[in-house]
Amino acid sequence: MSSSILQVTDLNKSYFTEAEEFHILKGISFEIEPGDFVSIMGPSGSGKSTLMHILGGLDRPTKGSYRLKDKELSGLNDEELSLMRNEEIGFVFQAFYLIPHNTVLENVVLPSRYGGQGKEPRMDVATKLLQAIGLGERLHFRPNQISGGQCQRAAIARALLNDPAIIMADEPTGNLDSKTGEDIIAILQYLNRQGKTILMVTHEREVALHTGKILHLRDGLIERWEVIEKPDQARTNLDFDLESIFS
Repeated sequence: MSSSILQVTDLNKSYFTEAEEFHILKGISFEIEPGDFVSIMGPSGSGKSTLMHILGGLDRPTKGSYRLKDKELSGLNDEELSLMRNEEIGFVFQAFYLIPHNTVLENVVLPSRYGGQGKEPRMDVATKLLQAIGLGERLHFRPNQISGGQCQRAAIARALLNDPAIIMADEPTGNLDSKTGEDIIAILQYLNRQGKTILMVTHEREVALHTGKILHLRDGLIERWEVIEKPDQARTNLDFDLESIFS
């Protein structure tokens, strides 16, 4: 049994038209260890978003192996893959994807509707998470009543609701100004210090320098790995313990 939380072996992804096959990922292999904070960088067309979609179970590879917590995902049917996503992966997207007519609390509690948990425990955990990241006074606001940074905080709380093994963030600061973006990175760093494994796509090197490793992609291949010996630290006044929230 491997010690890594995520293993990718000879991963390929192609898209087909009537006239041509487009190779997006061209046989990449790597592992992510528990507690890693890894950013994925590369120019447009390098395959970073395609890779993130496959790792998140939102798309399937054309060829190759992808194991999450030593479970091979390529053989899962759609229902099994959906359950795996809900239990093991928390998503944070650039566009937030909050439901406009739902309150912040209702948005955060959505993932637990697919997890078989009782109503009271999930509301309690959602409330604690929102209070922990500074939205305790915004529980019953709707997304159009709060700022972009607050929307992304709500999205992070939603990603954490089922206590996933790994958080996957796709350009989480892309729609935010630099100060607000640093606040979001500070939250992700804080979660990482508490043991959460985080995989993040970004096109901004100054954002990637807050992580421990950078995976550089180019033309569907791994160009190089870069280890950040002393990641930049974003300041935060957060003070909460994830374990106590879920206990």
